[in-house]
Amino acid sequence: MKFVTTTLSAAVLFTLYGGNAYANQPDETLEESVERITVRGAFFGQQVATAVKTPTLLVNVPQSVSVVSAEQISEQALFSIADVMQYTPGVSIGLGEDHRDQITIRGQNTTADFFVDGLRDDVQYFRPLYNLERVEILRGANALLFGRGGGGGVVNRVTKVADLTNDFTRMGAGIDTFAATSVSVDTNRVIDGNNAFRFNGVFDTIDNHRDFKDGERYALNPTYTWAVNDDTTVMASYEYVNDDRVVDRGVPSLNGQPLQDAEDTYFGDPDFNNTTLEAHIARLRVDHSISQHWNLNGTVQFADYDKLYQNLYPVNFDDQAGTVTLDGYQDATARENALVQLNLIGQVTMGGVEHTLLTGIEYGNQDTTNARRDAFFADSQDDQVTFSFSDPLVIPSMTLTDAVRDRASDVSFTSVFFQDEIKLNEHWIVVAGARYDNFDIDVVDTIEVNNGADDGNNGLLASSDAQVSPRAGLIYKPSESMSFYASYSQSFLPRSGDQFLTLSLSAQALDAEEFENKEVGVKWNLSDNLSFTAAAFEVERENGTAQDPNNPEASILTGTKTTGFELQLVGALSEKWRINAGYSNLDGEEMGRVVDGELANRDLAQLPEHMLTIWNQYQINDTWRVALGLVYQSQQYASLSNDVSLPNFTRIDTAVYYNYSENLKLQLNIENLFDEGYFPSAHNDNNIATGAPINARFSLQYQF
Repeated sequence: MKFVTTTLSAAVLFTLYGGNAYANQPDETLEESVERITVRGAFFGQQVATAVKTPTLLVNVPQSVSVVSAEQISEQALFSIADVMQYTPGVSIGLGEDHRDQITIRGQNTTADFFVDGLRDDVQYFRPLYNLERVEILRGANALLFGRGGGGGVVNRVTKVADLTNDFTRMGAGIDTFAATSVSVDTNRVIDGNNAFRFNGVFDTIDNHRDFKDGERYALNPTYTWAVNDDTTVMASYEYVNDDRVVDRGVPSLNGQPLQDAEDTYFGDPDFNNTTLEAHIARLRVDHSISQHWNLNGTVQFADYDKLYQNLYPVNFDDQAGTVTLDGYQDATARENALVQLNLIGQVTMGGVEHTLLTGIEYGNQDTTNARRDAFFADSQDDQVTFSFSDPLVIPSMTLTDAVRDRASDVSFTSVFFQDEIKLNEHWIVVAGARYDNFDIDVVDTIEVNNGADDGNNGLLASSDAQVSPRAGLIYKPSESMSFYASYSQSFLPRSGDQFLTLSLSAQALDAEEFENKEVGVKWNLSDNLSFTAAAFEVERENGTAQDPNNPEASILTGTKTTGFELQLVGALSEKWRINAGYSNLDGEEMGRVVDGELANRDLAQLPEHMLTIWNQYQINDTWRVALGLVYQSQQYASLSNDVSLPNFTRIDTAVYYNYSENLKLQLNIENLFDEGYFPSAHNDNNIATGAPINARFSLQYQF
């Protein structure tokens, strides 16, 4: 903590004195295009992203970035992070055991690379979208900006804040074919010229085509903005999320394919399968403009999460014997997070060369307790049971064992980072920087402590990692609207929280994962409203984790390599026609797996070779708009075993929008217009999600 205090003090002193020294330079030494820094950023489609921490146009960022606005989320009736990712190139979705967001970015499967307003948000849950300005997806290793993890990329949610300029209230409501409903409110009140209050809230009922699937979620997010003066703004936010839903882990496989004709069959116990989450997240941010060219911002966040997850799920289906096998457990996690982040951003000219400087520090502490209890079936005297298949299932009686895992961890980290964007001339930009992370974790395995140290494990484990993560990029701009870039970056992921819970704890299991990312690409703003991006990349991962194909509750250590390329076109093709189109081609496999003395690398799971998405919207007149979308996904493996394949599919979506008045808007979204049967994601070989049949969602938005 002394180190953190010292670094904070140094940063503030540099800001107040060193910053002013640069600010006192004659204005003529700066380009006219250099303006007062607004770190949250102006926003048009693909122009600026909060996640890069500097006011850098995305055409000058040497990595792939996709931005999904709140408007797009509303117009496409996107309900979850998975929905957003399905329209993002290079990203595939996972089932996540139906209790958390889980995605694969450039071959890197993750439940932890999620951020909110640039702060780590790695608890396992379904993140709501009701209070967002946009979602930013940065692909490529991102340790310099975000610290540990982010080997394939990160997802950053940018939340709404109280607006000092005008009063408004927006209300929304919707219902779909399966009777899932949603009601939301977004209201803003200007108290006076310097103070404003905003409230976002949502209530969702959860239902779909699957038997017994139901639940509800509500969330509240009041925010307050105080403009202390022209140079300093304070923003306070508190969010409460309460989620209670039935868990559905999909259908098992048969003969290397998802089980057919079981799209509605529920392979679990609706009275037992359940997940609950209660989250409290409080955040305070201060933005201070030291001068025209220097900005300092600091954020403090405290969060408390209580999560319970219990389920029965299929592990085998035998059509010859007419039986199904279920496994099950209960898992409880409590976590408290404290984060402090300070960023200093400057735009200066030194020696006739323009620099955009970013330096900062971050400190975090995370306390986690986790306990697991297995199912116990009297018929089998085990946590698994095999019985005759019927629809609905008639499951033998079950109880829960004493804890089979009972661990507590204390994680603390301190980070210091620096980056310089150097504009050498009108055509060349160099980006270079590094981040130093010191990461400590202490683990108490209560069961091992009680067992004693005779087996060589006293239940007290600790690990400390000190890592430097470099980043370098070179950008060539033949014109102001086009750039070609090459970049290299490294990232690492020490074991923490959910990252080690499914590993057998050992020295190797506590070693950090390491990522290396190489990328080349082109970005082209074809107009003020249309941008095209393309990128080719290679990602290598050492000491990574993957689900054990032989034991879905455990993980194994492995290395991986992913290569591929991505294309994206976003914006307006004409005054009436808008488009968001993306394509990715991915190839990933293990590295260094040897069987019987020979290499036997397997293809990575949940990594379709081809993914294509297109969303078109056409303005017929001032009253009517129509939209047409396509999602194509090629075959992918359900797990690293490569024994079960999810077939390729093409889904067509459409929508109609009607502006009844300036205040009232109506829309009808139809998903899977041609009633395609498909399997979009999986968790393992016998937990496979089934795609919903044709369904419609009617919604309205009213503003006053």
